[in-house]
Amino acid sequence: MTHESTQAIIQQIEDLLERERDALLSGDLEAIGEFANEKDGLIDSLNKFKDRADLGVLQEQVRRNQALLDGALEGIRKVSARISEFRKVRKTLETYDAGGRKRTINGEVAHQVEKRA
Repeated sequence: MTHESTQAIIQQIEDLLERERDALLSGDLEAIGEFANEKDGLIDSLNKFKDRADLGVLQEQVRRNQALLDGALEGIRKVSARISEFRKVRKTLETYDAGGRKRTINGEVAHQVEKRA
């Protein structure tokens, strides 16, 4: 396979990584999942070539996107933990008694509608 073919695939990967970056910055998680299959196919095509001298730019773009993806995942984890804490607060109340011991008071959330005439 020719050097021009390698360059064409590298350019396609660069374009894909730039679109992935834009999706990460805008929070479009659905698009990020769609890029995975396309990225796998392009990387498989690139692996068929023996000349890989021009991959330095791709490595930097991949590192940049990985850092953004790690940040997005950390944000999702924090939101999930926060939602879990809100659910816990709705079900129990934690307080301390006069001796400083932690005490949990279980509560119920009534999901009823009262109808009045």
